Amino acid sequence: MDTLLLPSLLDKFVTHLKTQEKSEFTIIAYKKDLEQFVGFLTSKEKNDIREVKKDDIDGFINKLLQENYTKKSASRKLNSIRTFFRYLKNEEIIEQNPSLDVSHPKYGQAPPRIFSKLEYRALRDVGKEDPRTYALIEILLQTGIKIGEIANLRLSDQEDDNLRIRTYGKNPERKVPLNKAAKKAIAEYLRIRGTTAQDDHLFITRTGHPLLIRNIRQIIARCFREVGIENATVNDLRNTFIAYQLINGASVEYIAKIVGHRRLSSTERFLNLVKEEADRKERLGQL
Repeated sequence: MDTLLLPSLLDKFVTHLKTQEKSEFTIIAYKKDLEQFVGFLTSKEKNDIREVKKDDIDGFINKLLQENYTKKSASRKLNSIRTFFRYLKNEEIIEQNPSLDVSHPKYGQAPPRIFSKLEYRALRDVGKEDPRTYALIEILLQTGIKIGEIANLRLSDQEDDNLRIRTYGKNPERKVPLNKAAKKAIAEYLRIRGTTAQDDHLFITRTGHPLLIRNIRQIIARCFREVGIENATVNDLRNTFIAYQLINGASVEYIAKIVGHRRLSSTERFLNLVKEEADRKERLGQL
């Protein structure tokens, strides 16, 4: 039966994700992970979902590790496989979910990267050369929103002293406060952007198309290179916002609400970093 062949089941799963209104980035990530898994199974001459066993999934994960994928990356791919098999079981296409018997590779979670004041001031300085770049950096630093959320902003989402953050992935819609610095950066960018472009996305390309996530990554990565910040990601701007809010006395509950953390533990993991920073300053006599 064609319905039990892996490529057709993968297509059905992708269609299911689209009906669940998952973000385009999430769907692409699942699809790439599962295409890689299906390719591995095909090399073992396994094309029927009923033939796939725990040992096959173990073999795929081990192959990834042998090919120098990080344990974190292999673990994420296992999560994709588990979600795929859970869908197949819910649809009664399979009776058992073999992926549940596969263990995640154990890895230590690296602490969040927090920029020093010198680093984020250098980023802001280099960003000032271009109003769009500066507005991107300032919003990310002053609100802690995700890269997908900033790519999704519309012109109408600035509401006085707040920024409306639309539903993104599993995060529901919320409002985040805008301080003077962020509002000024947006206003200066809008002066050169104008409001007559056909697309209503806040951030657009020179030709008027929405600025995509990959475009934003490229812009910020270029700023990192120019100021000599190595091994950094756009998400580190979000980490920096959270840490400095805690340092300045904001509550964990408040920050979790602002940045859209669904679990307080996601915010609480920054507390140790903040304590270490306070201890360091005390040792240096800076408090």
